[in-house]
Parts: sequence; C-alpha cells; structure tokens
Amino acid sequence: MGLTIIWYMSIILDRMRSSPRKTPVVFYRTSAGAEMVLDWLRGLAPKDRNTIGQDLMRVQFRWPIGMPLCRPLGGGLWEVRSDLTSNRIARVLFCFSEGRLIALHGFIKKTQKTPDAELTLARKRMSEFK
Repeated sequence: MGLTIIWYMSIILDRMRSSPRKTPVVFYRTSAGAEMVLDWLRGLAPKDRNTIGQDLMRVQFRWPIGMPLCRPLGGGLWEVRSDLTSNRIARVLFCFSEGRLIALHGFIKKTQKTPDAELTLARKRMSEFK
C-alpha cells in the first residue's frame, strides 16, 4: 500500500513539473513574405493588441476550447472572439495544420454576422495548408 501511494505521488509530481501542452501558433504569410495577420495586429492600439494576444495564448495553451472564446465556422475554420476597448469586437480566423494553429486572417467586426468576404479570404488562405 505504501509503495503504491509513493508511486502515485511521483506520477502526480512529474505531471505538475512538466510544462503545459502548447500548440504552436503560426501566422499566415504570403508567398512574397508579407505577414498579413501580424501586420494587422501591429496596426492596433497596444491595449487591443494585448487583448487579442492573450486570447490567442488561451487557445494555444487550452485547446480544445469553446464558446465564448472560440467558435467553429465550419470546414475546419475557427474564430477567436476578442472584446476590445470602445465596444469593438475583433476576430482572428484560424485553422489547424500539422499540429499547428494557423492564424489566417484578423479583422474588426462591424456587423453581427461575419462578412462573407472575410470568411472567403480565410478559406482561400486555409486551402494553401490542406
């Protein structure tokens, strides 16, 4: 009995010491080398950029994660939902490829429904990874 408890405690301690599971995040890059999502993020106010970065990090370390932070959009496309200052809403559309989270497109949402043009662009970029 005593050896079983020691063995069990050693397993628990090993798990506690190990780092959390981390899904690598890769930002979409065009064939010319432009990083569209990173460029969009850099154009935001620091506080908004920080909010989106924290939300992406939550997905990175806690996947799978659902609402209210993430929502599936179908066909392997997902969105990270970030509430920004001044009652604005940001979305980062992403997919998974080879165990990596691929950030495909980011935008400030201005209507309740995600615009078709934003979804089309993200799906076009996603097709490059499938």
